[in-house]
Amino acid sequence: MRFKICTIGELLVEFLAKEQNQRFDQAGEFIGPFVSGAPAIFADQVAKLGFPVVFFSCVGKDIFGKMCTHRLKSDGVIIDGITPHNKANTGSAFVTYKGSNERDFIFNIPNSACGLLSFNHINENLLRDCTHLHVMGSSLYSFRVIDAMRKALDIIKSKGGTISFDPNLRKEMFDIPEMEQSFDYIMEYTDIFLPSESEVSYFINNNENEQQTMFKLLKKGIKHIVVKGGAKGAKYYGLDEQGHLQKLHVDGYKVNSIDPTGAGDCFGATFVSLMLAGYSVEQALQYANASGALAVSKKGPMEGTSTLAELKHFLFHTSIE
Repeated sequence: MRFKICTIGELLVEFLAKEQNQRFDQAGEFIGPFVSGAPAIFADQVAKLGFPVVFFSCVGKDIFGKMCTHRLKSDGVIIDGITPHNKANTGSAFVTYKGSNERDFIFNIPNSACGLLSFNHINENLLRDCTHLHVMGSSLYSFRVIDAMRKALDIIKSKGGTISFDPNLRKEMFDIPEMEQSFDYIMEYTDIFLPSESEVSYFINNNENEQQTMFKLLKKGIKHIVVKGGAKGAKYYGLDEQGHLQKLHVDGYKVNSIDPTGAGDCFGATFVSLMLAGYSVEQALQYANASGALAVSKKGPMEGTSTLAELKHFLFHTSIE
C-alpha cells in the first residue's frame, strides 16, 4: 500500500544537563545542541524506516535553523514544508534529569520561529499526495499552529486519509487554554490514538476504568488505541467485526536507558508507519517496542532513531523481558 505521512509542529535545538538532578537555578554544564521537537523526531523516525514523510515547521535564519533542517534532510525527511522565519530565532529547550525517566524542561517555543507557524505556512501542494497526518499534543501550543493543524487535517480527511494522535502531554503547556479545546476537536477525527500509561487518566471520565474508557473511544470512531508502557511494553485496544473489545499486550525490551527523550515519538512513528504499510498489529507493536528501546539507549532526543534493518537486527538478538 502506498502512503505518505505528514506532521506539523515544533522544531528546535535541545541542551541536556550533564549531571543528574542538576538544577536550572544554579550554574551547571549542559551538552548540545541536539536537534529536537516531538513531531520532528517522529518525522525523522518515519524517514529512517524508508517511508515518505513531509514535515511542516518554522526555523530562524540562524545556524541552529540550518542545523535542524540539514539533519532532517540528511535522514530523508521532505523539508519543503520548513519555512525560515524573518522575525524570530529557532526554538530551544533545556532539559534536566531527576531520575531515569523523570525530566524537567524549560521551553522557548511560543516566541520562537516554530511558535509562529501558522495557517499560511501549510502549503496545500505539499499535502496533495499525503494520506496520513500525525498530530502531537505538544505541538498545539498556540491558536496559530492549531489553525495550521486543522487546515492539514481537513485536507487529508476530505481525501479519505487517516489521522494519528499522540497527546504527548507536557505540564509546562497546561496553561495554554487553546490546547484542551483542540484535543476534543482532534479526537473526533482520530483513527490511531497513542497515549502513554501516564496520560490515560487525562481521558478517563468519572469512575470509569481504562478498559471502559478505551471501549467508549473506540465506539466513537477511533480504530486503534495503543497505550505506551516503555520497557513494560504496549497495550492495544480495538474492536472486532462484532463490535467486541479486542485487547492485546506485547512485551517490551529492557535496555540500559541513557536518555528517554524521544522514545515515545520513535515508538509512535514506527507503529503508525508499519500499520499503514500493512503489518499486523502484533508485528507493528514488536517493532515499535524495539524502536523505543533503541531510542533510550542513545544520548540526545533524535540520536536513537533507527532503520528497519537495525530494528530487525535488534529483534533477532534481543530477548523479551
